[in-house]
Amino acid sequence: MSTAPPELPYDEWADTKDTLHLWTQIVGKIQLASVPPRNHWWHVTLRVDEHGYSTQRLVHDGVHFRISFDLVQHRLVVRTRGREEAIPLRDGVSVSAFYYELEALLRELGIRVEIKAVPFGVPITTPFADDTEHASYDRSAVERFRDALVWADDVFSEFQSWFCGKASPVQLFWHSFDLATARYSGRPAPPMQGVDGVTAEAYSHEVISCGWWAGDSAYPRSAFYSYTHPEPDDLTEQALVPVEASWEPTGPTHQARLPYDVVRTAEDPRGTLLDFLQSAYAAGARTAAWPYDEFHSSFCPPRGRVVGV
Repeated sequence: MSTAPPELPYDEWADTKDTLHLWTQIVGKIQLASVPPRNHWWHVTLRVDEHGYSTQRLVHDGVHFRISFDLVQHRLVVRTRGREEAIPLRDGVSVSAFYYELEALLRELGIRVEIKAVPFGVPITTPFADDTEHASYDRSAVERFRDALVWADDVFSEFQSWFCGKASPVQLFWHSFDLATARYSGRPAPPMQGVDGVTAEAYSHEVISCGWWAGDSAYPRSAFYSYTHPEPDDLTEQALVPVEASWEPTGPTHQARLPYDVVRTAEDPRGTLLDFLQSAYAAGARTAAWPYDEFHSSFCPPRGRVVGV
């Protein structure tokens, strides 16, 4: 049996997840203000590391720095060329306290970053500076989340090694708090009507994306997912692997979804997830008429090849 990711029931850490998510949004917005823009908003995303996740190398006011969530020692670490400072992560630290403490630490390091200090893309609307409600931090749950994040990052990285076209890094999106990676056909997508600039840039080209999220109030369970944009007409008629996977409606479009616990309890968790990712990609690539034969990496195993219907 291959190594499995840990249990992570949403209802057992929902309050902690909300707090950690909001803390992460603060750091993500600091990154947004401290890096040059890249296509599809890849400049704003975070990267999984051996202790949790971190920003890219940032620069502001002439200071190079990096901010990391160390979920092993439970601290937020800010590193510059000559210093390392940390803020403890613990139960009882509100979003407001975290916001002001990080702002003060950055000022001490000569960094003054102005951000739009309100949550983005979540039902919570309280400005960071005023949010004293969210202050939960269950260390054990956070450690399980870290282990699940690292496990999923490893599998997504292997999956992307099968592809030699344009592909995103495996990245943590702080607005939605999901780990994701994407493949592109190389063709522009039809312009989306009635959407904001963030969405328009994210979906400017044909894409098949996959990811993992730990659940939220609207979908209170953890799952792996994939979607194709623009969605082809026959997408949901395509078979998915394993049998527990299904096409779920998300507004006018659909996602392929596989419950996290199906993967976690499988005899071969890694193989089960890889097969799901490949089946969802094959479904999108076939129905959207991608030139998928051109995208086979020299490292691509037989299970990573798109086959005809």
